[in-house]
Amino acid sequence: MTVTPLVPAPAFRGRIGRDPSSGHYAVPRRYRLHLAPGHDDCLGIAVVHRLLGLDRICPVTLLPPRPDCPDGGYAALRPLYEASAHHYRGPAVAPVLSDGWSGRIVSTHARDIMRDLARSFTPAAGPALYPRGAEAEIAAVEELCARTADPAALPGVLDLLERRLTAHSHVVGDRLTAADVEVWAALGRRDTPRRAHDHPALWSHLRRLTAHPAFGRPLAGGTA
Repeated sequence: MTVTPLVPAPAFRGRIGRDPSSGHYAVPRRYRLHLAPGHDDCLGIAVVHRLLGLDRICPVTLLPPRPDCPDGGYAALRPLYEASAHHYRGPAVAPVLSDGWSGRIVSTHARDIMRDLARSFTPAAGPALYPRGAEAEIAAVEELCARTADPAALPGVLDLLERRLTAHSHVVGDRLTAADVEVWAALGRRDTPRRAHDHPALWSHLRRLTAHPAFGRPLAGGTA
């Protein structure tokens, strides 16, 4: 179940970079992810984290499946929010990328977090989830996935994805990218099977992704 907070949380959009002047430069074990099962944004981040093998580089704290505060937030995240926003009174929601050096939030923006993990910590032999030259296509797929929450827009989105996957083995070209992660997080737990007869290439692709260890149980386990 996707949880919608009662009050919008502030947008923390710090970025991890290789330049020390950024303030958030890439250092193993400096950062921690705080993720909650059942949240599409958290699922996408968890898949990227597992595909890149970042357990030791960026540990994960797994939150309870359901928020434990009446406002839709998590008590465990409140100290981070209060340290990061003066007089913060809104819900303390996931996902969160925190900085262990400062005790503050770097980002709550899922796509920024996914990009920064991939660009700052990808091992030499790791998958290129944001390959050069594919940035615009991946951004277009992200926009499509954002529309899946609108029932009126969903059929058109599925049609577009079906056409992509009829022409190629993956959502963007013929190799796994962040676009596949986005589509799986947006559709993998929804009622796509009911539409499988209309979108066989899309449903087949979702099943293949789910069979991959990084997709199958991305938020199983505990705190690292």
